[in-house]
Amino acid sequence: MAPQTEIPVIGCQRFGHFGVFRIWTNWRRKNTEGLPGLMMFLWAICGVPFGAYSIIQNFNMPIQVQPQCFMALSLTSWVQILIYGSKMPTWKGVTIGLVTAAIFAGVEAALIIKLRPLYDQGHEGPVMAVGIVASVLLACGIIPPYFEMYKRRGRLAGINFMFLTMDWLGAFFSLMALAVQNTFDVLGGVIYIVCAFLEIGMFVSHGIWLLRSRTLRKEAKAEGKTYDEILAERVAVEGDSYPFAERELPQVLTMAWWAGKFNTLILRRTPTKKSDEEDNSCSESPATVADAAKHPTAGVEKETAV
Repeated sequence: MAPQTEIPVIGCQRFGHFGVFRIWTNWRRKNTEGLPGLMMFLWAICGVPFGAYSIIQNFNMPIQVQPQCFMALSLTSWVQILIYGSKMPTWKGVTIGLVTAAIFAGVEAALIIKLRPLYDQGHEGPVMAVGIVASVLLACGIIPPYFEMYKRRGRLAGINFMFLTMDWLGAFFSLMALAVQNTFDVLGGVIYIVCAFLEIGMFVSHGIWLLRSRTLRKEAKAEGKTYDEILAERVAVEGDSYPFAERELPQVLTMAWWAGKFNTLILRRTPTKKSDEEDNSCSESPATVADAAKHPTAGVEKETAV
């Protein structure tokens, strides 16, 4: 099939700028507080079906490359969260990231090999299903920040608002580009609308938090402290009942829980030599047990001789 040229390129660049800036900020600060690991991992996963979808559809080359770059940037941010946020050793986090990238690449290649002949024969259903899965994963990736906002009483931390604004504008202009095409891409239109509304919700939540916390922030500024510092002081005095005290999230929504799962699945610990020796010393060999069975009074005679 001929390469597609009517797909809006504006939307293809909307996530890349955010990813590069986020990686640089994480590396400079050595901190990923407020950036959900589940968000980055879901975005990395969605690069697999998006990449397969764009290659099978024979889109123009920039759009075929964009999902691969998006997946790589998201995986890099996810590895940074493992290292900086979960305090995982660097070598272990990098190893997990490389193994995960290899798995993603294999799955994408398998999808392309299996589905491209079907698409060339006119069967568009399987390819459309892959695109729908990618769109759902992309939209689901914007949901984890809402858990972080719930934890911080509406405050959005770890995500730069300038680039969040650029991301929203990318969704908006991509939607407008779809609207002026000869045929409206329903799949693309739905994903852009969902992403735009979810990002508007982030702005609204943080705006409400700014209004509610304005007095506390003024006090922190007057005392020459940060908001987090004065918040920690108030929580230490009033406890968790303080209106702006952080809430606890379920373990399954924390990056530490997911890091432990990946550590168990990918990097299983092998028993050490010392532990093996201790186990052997605690167990009797079959020959020793057999000798004891043949001479049951040997121990008694030795004690009598003494």
